[in-house]
Amino acid sequence: MKSYRDRNNPLRAVLFDVDGTLADTERDGHRLAFNAAFKERGLDWEWDVALYGELLAITGGKERIRHYLEKYAPAELNRAELDSWIAGLHKAKTRHYVALLERGETPLRPGVARLIHQLREAKIKIAIATTTTPENVTSLLKSTLGEDSPGWFDVIGAGDIVPGKKPEPDIYHWVLERLGLPAEQCIAVEDSENGLRASLAAGLDTVVTVNEYTRLQDFTGAAVVLSDLGEPTQPFTVFEGNVDSGGWVDTELLAKLKAQRGVLAE
Repeated sequence: MKSYRDRNNPLRAVLFDVDGTLADTERDGHRLAFNAAFKERGLDWEWDVALYGELLAITGGKERIRHYLEKYAPAELNRAELDSWIAGLHKAKTRHYVALLERGETPLRPGVARLIHQLREAKIKIAIATTTTPENVTSLLKSTLGEDSPGWFDVIGAGDIVPGKKPEPDIYHWVLERLGLPAEQCIAVEDSENGLRASLAAGLDTVVTVNEYTRLQDFTGAAVVLSDLGEPTQPFTVFEGNVDSGGWVDTELLAKLKAQRGVLAE
């Protein structure tokens, strides 16, 4: 039986990850905010660029702090009410991160704003599927796309609303359920191996745009792996996959990718 998904199920929605996908928020955003929170709490921890790259294998800020304790500061695991202490430290980190965004120091990656505007014009739904906090998401959107931009998204799935963080597919299932759409009618945009594993497990064709931290990760199963979403004046670089376009991701290219994946599914 043929499963030519593009013919029978046109693209209805694009689901975006946030950190590393919409903007390069990890190295010069979240990392700096963690360090500011540590200093504020009197901790002598310093997450440098290399260490933070290692810690990014753990999805979720609170989970990342706990992993650091287990590996680098095990004595801290004996703190009373450890879960509450970690949550409080993470809340301080979020405050520092939001302040950084409000200063306008974190631009969107190439092609992101252009694609979001085009999807809206084409009446294709847009959604967020991330494990970062809702406050981080809305602050990034407002500081880059405008005060009203969170309302452009049909669904924003963020934070601890699901039990399993990526690479578990929980957040994608949650978003798809609220969109009221099957995965076959949607495409995800991710930047990491953990994100790709989550989207694929939810049945989503996925475009990967790598960053400094994720370039060498395993993206087996992605529809295409690119340097970014590209602009007419700044074309993307193709790392994996067959792409026939002028060098930027638009609705036409997304439709072509769906068609290619449909052929593979026959």
